[in-house]
Amino acid sequence: MSILIIFPEGLMRSVISALVVNEPGVLANVAGMFAARGFNIDSLVVGRTENPELSRLTVVCDADENTLEQVRKQLAKLVPVVKVRDFKDTAYVERDLALITVSVSPEKRSEVIEIVNLYRAKVIDVARESLMIEITGTEQKLESLLELLKPYGIKEMARTGVIAMARGMQPAKEEPAKPETSKKRVRSLSGAAGVALPPS
Repeated sequence: MSILIIFPEGLMRSVISALVVNEPGVLANVAGMFAARGFNIDSLVVGRTENPELSRLTVVCDADENTLEQVRKQLAKLVPVVKVRDFKDTAYVERDLALITVSVSPEKRSEVIEIVNLYRAKVIDVARESLMIEITGTEQKLESLLELLKPYGIKEMARTGVIAMARGMQPAKEEPAKPETSKKRVRSLSGAAGVALPPS
């Protein structure tokens, strides 16, 4: 499972992913752990993975570094959790999906469709006085589209929540240079003469 967590404004946004064993009550245990410790979850998504025995849990939250460290440690302590990954300082891809029903008259329909096309979204249902729109992307992209659609009137909306995975190519991290240790040459008078090396 993958968990995506977002904490309050002004704090650091963090995305955490955890692989968990498919067992009854796993999601309840994770959600209960967050609730018991007062962690504010903005998004919590669970879905299947390539392994039928595991699910990915993605959490999004805003918190300080101490709180995030507690989240990571508490997740790792849960028995069904196999692996926990914090995407901090990691190149990753995140996606959210939303279905939005907008109130729009036939006269204004072309305006809304033009906005939808600009965001590479899709109109998936048309009624006399409304359109249903599907959009996939980052949270920022979805929120931006919603702001433009609000003046027309949003009748209904459903969102999946954020899912995330690390990119295959990660930026190289520079390793600190190791100080060179100078070795003293010891000349032996009793040993056999070695092969002479060319000057460097």
